[in-house]
Amino acid sequence: MSSDWVDTKKLASSLQINERELTNWLNHIPAAVDEPVATEEEATPSTLFLDKNGIKVFQEDFLNTARLAPSSIDLIVTSPPYNVGIDYITHNDANEYESYLEFSKRWLTKSYEVSRPDGRLCMNIPLDKNKGGQQSVCADLTHIAKQIGWHYHSTIIWNEGNISRRTAWGSWMSASAPFVIAPVEVIVVMYKEHWKKHKRPSQKSDIERNEFMAWTNGVWTFNGESKKKVGHPAPFPRELPKRCIKLFSFVGEMVLDPFMGSGTTLLEAYANQRQGIGFDIALDYCRLAQKRLNGLWSHEQLKLL
Repeated sequence: MSSDWVDTKKLASSLQINERELTNWLNHIPAAVDEPVATEEEATPSTLFLDKNGIKVFQEDFLNTARLAPSSIDLIVTSPPYNVGIDYITHNDANEYESYLEFSKRWLTKSYEVSRPDGRLCMNIPLDKNKGGQQSVCADLTHIAKQIGWHYHSTIIWNEGNISRRTAWGSWMSASAPFVIAPVEVIVVMYKEHWKKHKRPSQKSDIERNEFMAWTNGVWTFNGESKKKVGHPAPFPRELPKRCIKLFSFVGEMVLDPFMGSGTTLLEAYANQRQGIGFDIALDYCRLAQKRLNGLWSHEQLKLL
């Protein structure tokens, strides 16, 4: 493993070790630490890209995959495309709204099929949107999910502290046609058949008392994530999947992100002792998720020095 992507000076200081020794150690980590199942040349849009430490990354379209057994997923945490013109590598994020709703119906149906009877869904989506015409995104996707068979549990309001500066006002200081924009996103929480989880051989919860009390309050306030820092056009912060995973799943359960992107859900699945599966069509995003996961695993190794 190369030390090129690690801030060795900062990391060495935090670990209180010599930077030269740290750099030498990083450069001599066995290749298996960050070796994907498929090489870049071999990877095609139907590839097991990474399989390590209970985490699997597939470069594959979730809508068409046959890799997941029916009723096998405990929790889905995902932020699907918003259809607001985000510049993804492969996905067209500026479809007609009816096409977007049809796409949403397809992935929600697939998610329902692979979820356990007590499986849960945490869907991070906009409350609404103005770009391309006003649309009630949250209401529409929730309605579609319920038609499929998902049951509604609750909606968490995510008050994103660093939301982008507004540029669209409609009719400025006039009743003619002003725009009202809510500077929040939502996490819609749903379940397949039963909200109360079935009895498991092991039902270990790792949520702390203060976390449980704070996170069961349906308004969450924390900053969004930097696109530039992560290297993805629409990342969500690790705090979001962390809360969903600890609040809505037991230790050891299977967490799925059908639109993995930069791999944030998988990072938190591993960090909180869950298994994780992620899908993405774009090779670059699979590589980015792999890089972030390898960074997490390498940091764990360093702490053992």
